[in-house]
Amino acid sequence: MRRRRASSAAKRTPTPTLNLQEPTSSKGYVGASSGLSAGDFAQPLPPIPGTPAYMSLSRSPSPNKGGGWASPGLTTNFDNLSGKSTPRKGYGDIQMNGAVGGSDVSWTTAKARSDRVNGYPSFETKHDGFFTRHARQISRGLPSFVKGAEKEKLGRGRWYPNKSSRTGRILGFLGRSIWRLRLRLLMLLSFILAIILFYVTPMHRAYRRASLLGGGSKFVIILAANQGGGVMEWKGPREWAIERDSVKNKKKYAKKWGYNLEIVDMSTKKRYAHEWRESWEKVDTIRNCMRKYPHAQWFWWLDLNTFVMEPSYSLQKQVFDNLAGNTYRDINIYNPLHITHPINNTQLDTTSLSAVGDGKPSSIDLIIPQDCAGFNLGSFFIRRSTWTDRLLDIWWDPVGYEQKHMEWEHKEQDALEHLYINQPWIRSRTAFIPQRKINSFPMGACGENGEDKRIHYKEADRDFVVNMAGCEWGRDCWGEMYNFRELSNKLNRTPWEKFKDGISDRIKAMKAKPEKKEGKS
Repeated sequence: MRRRRASSAAKRTPTPTLNLQEPTSSKGYVGASSGLSAGDFAQPLPPIPGTPAYMSLSRSPSPNKGGGWASPGLTTNFDNLSGKSTPRKGYGDIQMNGAVGGSDVSWTTAKARSDRVNGYPSFETKHDGFFTRHARQISRGLPSFVKGAEKEKLGRGRWYPNKSSRTGRILGFLGRSIWRLRLRLLMLLSFILAIILFYVTPMHRAYRRASLLGGGSKFVIILAANQGGGVMEWKGPREWAIERDSVKNKKKYAKKWGYNLEIVDMSTKKRYAHEWRESWEKVDTIRNCMRKYPHAQWFWWLDLNTFVMEPSYSLQKQVFDNLAGNTYRDINIYNPLHITHPINNTQLDTTSLSAVGDGKPSSIDLIIPQDCAGFNLGSFFIRRSTWTDRLLDIWWDPVGYEQKHMEWEHKEQDALEHLYINQPWIRSRTAFIPQRKINSFPMGACGENGEDKRIHYKEADRDFVVNMAGCEWGRDCWGEMYNFRELSNKLNRTPWEKFKDGISDRIKAMKAKPEKKEGKS
């Protein structure tokens, strides 16, 4: 074997020597392919300027303690090998229980572990059980739900939207959108479920009735019902039908908003049976209700011939949430009785001399509507207070009744008008409300001068309550009650009821056309 010729530059320039520790053996780390023996490298090389004379293995970049390399290929001991020949031991000669030359890692062990991890698709059991050893055979025998698909493909037996079809793209887009918005959708569904449970269960009635929440327990509806008949005439089927519809209407409304309902039997008692005293029983009934409901604040009197047209209106929203805006204190705004107001008397205080009293809504204790003839007590509000107790005492005074009851055609209503005109302290806490707010009239009442927009019911405006006042004097009470009941049901239909009624109306119209053609022929 030829030796390499040294170049001229190498001859001229002295070769620097490295200050390395001489090997303990004369055999070098050069393979036989180099053609050089270990004796050719026996002479030390000069040290490189700036390098330490001795480098310990503690400064070695090797991750192993004491130096060396982690790879078995770099730490294999070749000291006992000749530089003229390659190592004689191969992978097959390395023992299974360890590496040659003191290495901690066995090539055979590492290869076996690598084959176990990366040996897909080969399958090697660990003899953990029957199912583990035969899992692949069992799964291979299961049926495939996708024809023509390979069993090793992901998603076998599952449905995936076809991206080439419009339906698949839409479904895929919807699925991704729902997944991204899953938390918001969950919150929305929870909110809708809470609303449904609130209105389906009695929770909404308890909420509306609670004094600290809806405040329904603060109101009492007093319905005058002559269930036992009167002394003037026996009640016929029409009268009983009117009472049944009226009572049912008030019960439904009171239950919806959590109000107290007091149905009073106004049948004539012996102590009130003389001189038309039964109409005055209204005052005594209000006082008894105040004793029965000690925590209630407002009492709403309703005659039997009234009907709540809009049960979706609460008293709070209709009147009391904005009491100053829904009422007026100065009777001169609408004064059918032509009462002089305020009273001209210098001896009175400033509140009594004012047309609006003190102007505070909190001082209102009596709310009355006015029709074409004056005060109307078919529907009015009165509040619990010391002033109210005093008013009821004077209003119910037997002395005043004995002296004036022959002059007062409308009995207790005329008595209240008399007190308002002659008692200044009553004006300061009395307020008036537009009649159509709580007491609309049909066209048959106060209709001598035609329709009055301040008094008569108007369907387009969805008036709250209608009062068939005076229907027993020449009008059909049952006919009016029936018509207003049907109108209220029509106006307050649910969307489903409107849909059904629309279909039935179309069917009736289709049946009516052939009948008209036959009549003409």
